[in-house]
Parts: sequence; structure tokens; C-alpha cells
Amino acid sequence: MKVTLLGAGSWGTAMAAQAARHLQSGDVCLWSRSAGQLEGIEKTGENTAYLPKVLLPQELRLEADFQQAIERLSADDLLVIATPMSGLSETVARVLDAAKHSLNIIWLCKGLEPITTLLPHQVVEREDRLHSRGLQHQYGVVSGPSFAQEVGSGMPCALTVASRSADLCGIVQAAFHHGNMRIYASDDLVGVELGGAIKNVLAIAAGIGDGLDLGLNARAAVLTRGLAEMMRLVKAAGGRPETCMGLTGVGDLILTATGDLSRNRRVGLALAAGKSLPEILKSLGHVAEGVLCASAVADLATRLGVEMPITAMMGDVLSGKLAPDQAVKKLMGRDPTVET
Repeated sequence: MKVTLLGAGSWGTAMAAQAARHLQSGDVCLWSRSAGQLEGIEKTGENTAYLPKVLLPQELRLEADFQQAIERLSADDLLVIATPMSGLSETVARVLDAAKHSLNIIWLCKGLEPITTLLPHQVVEREDRLHSRGLQHQYGVVSGPSFAQEVGSGMPCALTVASRSADLCGIVQAAFHHGNMRIYASDDLVGVELGGAIKNVLAIAAGIGDGLDLGLNARAAVLTRGLAEMMRLVKAAGGRPETCMGLTGVGDLILTATGDLSRNRRVGLALAAGKSLPEILKSLGHVAEGVLCASAVADLATRLGVEMPITAMMGDVLSGKLAPDQAVKKLMGRDPTVET
């Protein structure tokens, strides 16, 4: 089978490396809008801007021509959209306009679309109605606890592919379930995608707590009560709360909230240190999805009538309405209630 990945950021590059190690030479293609970036990868064997010190397989094909990256795929192959959430809508529309036949399409981004509060699969469905031209594409998402640096280095990892199509889940497993990577299948798109979005917001909250030296008890409280918020919203949005107890919920939450490679956790630590959000984002050099979707998650919760105090407070902190220490005091000042 052939695999094309659109987007040569850290995660797209890491997943391209994972597939290229186990499929036939030239079957895996990594596309980037920057020909200069691809020239650098070809010259050094590394994506120095996004995944430094990871030697990429020589079998990996690099492609700067978008149309060629799409047209190389047959109806049995796999297309992976590896852009951030902010680029999903544009990229999907471009893919569907270029498609000559039905495609198997998955995405790797986590978050909600600002203003509309749509989940990734809902964004894709909207673009499909506008651009599919009658072709019957299959869609899904891959998510779970994963740092690109470790995946790119071939370290053990377990992820989930969620789709309404069992056939697509099998195609994704054939592409990536090799070596030190396990891919589990699910049909709960809502649960998987909301878990991936909310855990990023909670990781910022955990980072703030650690940055303010609130202790391990406080971190445990944030993660546990944050998980309860996640489960409430997943249920209200039509997903299965039990999905939150798997890889894409509690698994990804633990990793992102405690791992030193987590960009969202680092945002929280920097906010606690008194740095401004623009300064933090500039220093990161990469997207921290929790910053981009915190308000959207809070808006969705309000629309669905779900109480999410930690998430709401993070929206206020990131928008500058509350200082981190004020948010902590406000949370701790809430009235006592029953644990649910």
C-alpha cells in the first residue's frame, strides 16, 4: 500500500518515518508546502526545524507537488492530513478538489474549530458537502498519547484510530501497526476527538499548578476533576464517556500534563512564571493546540449545558481575563458538592 502525509511538521514527519520503516521503499510520501524544507531534509536526512536529531528512513519519498502527492494514491491507499487544526479545513478542501477517485483520509490534529466549535470530523464533513463532487471518501482520526520525538525515534507507542468505517481502521493499522507502534480501532469519533482537545487545555492547567509550586496533590486534583469534565462533555456531545478512560482520554491526558516534551504543559509553566502568552508562543516555535481551542471547548460546554469549571478558568487565563494565581483561588473557592 501507499501512504501520503500532508504536512512536514513534527508529528507528520514522525508518522511518515514510522510508516516508511516498514512499508516498501518509496511507498510513503511526505509532502511539504516548503520546497526549501524538503531540500534540507534530503540534504541532512533530518527535519531539523521540527524533528531534530531523528534520522529519517532513506525509503521515505519527499514531494513538493501537492497534486502529485494526491494522484499517486489509489482507492486502496491512505492519505494522512498532518496539519494543525487551523489548517484542516483548507487542506481538506484542497484534497477533495484534487481527488480523481474516492480516498481513505485520516487526520492527526487535535482541537476544535474556533467560533463554530466544530470537532475535526465535523469540519471534514462540512468540506465534504462542499467539495466531494459525489465521491464517497472514507474518513477517520488517529489520536492518543504520543510525543513526536519519541515516535520518530521508534520508541514504543499505542494510538487509536477512530472511524465509522471498519475498513478504514484496518487500512490505518496496516500502515502504522508495526514495530514499536500499536494501533487500536474505535468507532467513537466524538469521544476520541473531544478527549484529544480537552486534554490539551487541562495540560496547561496542570502546568500552571506545577509552575506555582502547588504540589502533587493539586496536580492529581486537576487531572482527576478535569477527566470528569471531559467525560461529561463527551456524553453531552454524543460520544461514549468510557472512551475517556482509554488511550485518547486519560492516557493522553497523563502524558500531556506530566511529560516534559509537552508544549501545552510548557505553556502553563511559563504562564505561572509571569510570561505573556505572545512571548510564550513565540518561544515555543510550534503550535500548542490547547491555547487555540480552550475558548471553543468552553463555548461548546456552555451551549450543551455542561459544567466545566477548570476548562472555563483556563479560557479566562488564556484570554487575559484572569491571572493564573487568581484562577486557582477562584477554583478553590467554589462551594462544596458531591463528586460526580
